[in-house]
Amino acid sequence: MKSGDIPSIKPMSYRRLSHYACKGLRIALAYLLAGTVTFLFLLPLLWMISSSLKPDYQVLEFPPRWFPTPVQWSNYPKALTYVPFGRYILNTLFISMMVIVGHILSCVIVAYGFARLRAPGKDLLFLVLLATMMLPYPVTMIPLYIGFKTVGWVNSFWPLIVPAFFGSPFYIFLLRQFFLTIPPDLEDAARIDGANLLQILWHVLLPNLKPAIATVVVFSFQASWNDFLPPLIYLHDQSKYVVSLGLSFFRSSYDIRWNYLMAASLVTILPVVIVFFLTQRLVLKSIALTGVKA
Repeated sequence: MKSGDIPSIKPMSYRRLSHYACKGLRIALAYLLAGTVTFLFLLPLLWMISSSLKPDYQVLEFPPRWFPTPVQWSNYPKALTYVPFGRYILNTLFISMMVIVGHILSCVIVAYGFARLRAPGKDLLFLVLLATMMLPYPVTMIPLYIGFKTVGWVNSFWPLIVPAFFGSPFYIFLLRQFFLTIPPDLEDAARIDGANLLQILWHVLLPNLKPAIATVVVFSFQASWNDFLPPLIYLHDQSKYVVSLGLSFFRSSYDIRWNYLMAASLVTILPVVIVFFLTQRLVLKSIALTGVKA
C-alpha cells in the first residue's frame, strides 16, 4: 500500500444487514410480549392498590378511576382495627411455621428413602404415594373430621398442624427428584469415613438440599397462609381465626366495603410476597435442577 492511500472498507452485505435487523426485531418483540404479559399479571394488583386508597364512592364508579382523589391512607388502619387482624395474623403465622417444620421433617426423610435406600416394592410404594395426589380434599374431609372430633381436636389448631408431620406427596416427589441430582460419591465418601445414614443426611445431603427446601418452604407457607376450607371446618372461636377466615368475616361484617376489603387483602398477601422474594434465588435454582438425574 502506498503512502497516502486510504484503505478501502468492504461494505456490509445486504444479507448480513437483514440478519441483524431480523434479530433486533425478534428481541424487541420478545421484550414487548414479556412486558405485556407482565402488565396483565400486575393489573389486578395495581387495581387492588388503587381501590384500597379510594373513598367508598369511587371504587365502583364508571368509567374506572385509577388515581384516587383524595388518597385515603386511613383505609388501612380502619380496615385492620375493625376486626382483630393482628390476632388472626399471629394465628396464621404460628400454624404456617408449624406446618413448614412438619413438612420438612417428614418429607426429607421419606424422600431420602425413596431416592437412595433399596427395599423390595419401593417403586410400587412410590407409585401409590403419587396416586394419593389425585385424591381431592372432599374425599378425605369427612373421615378426617370424624377422627379429629373423636380425639377432641375440633376448635383447635391441631387438625391444621398434625397432618403436615405425616408428609405431603408433592413435596416428597419434589425432594426425591432433587436427591437424585446429588452425586452418590458424596455419600460413599462419608460412609468410608464412618458416617451413618442420619449423619450423611444431616452433614452431607442437607447442605446441598437448600434450594429444594426453600421451594418446600415457599409452597408450604403459601398453601397454609391461604388455606380456607380446613380452618372453616375446625375453628369455631373467633379468637382462633386465621387470615382467610378473618377476610371472610370482614366482608360479611362490612357489607362488602370494597376499599377496606382491598386494604386488608393487600396487607395479608405481603407475607407471602416477602417470603418468596427472600428465597427467590434458591427456588429458581431448585426448579432448574429438579428432575435432572446426576
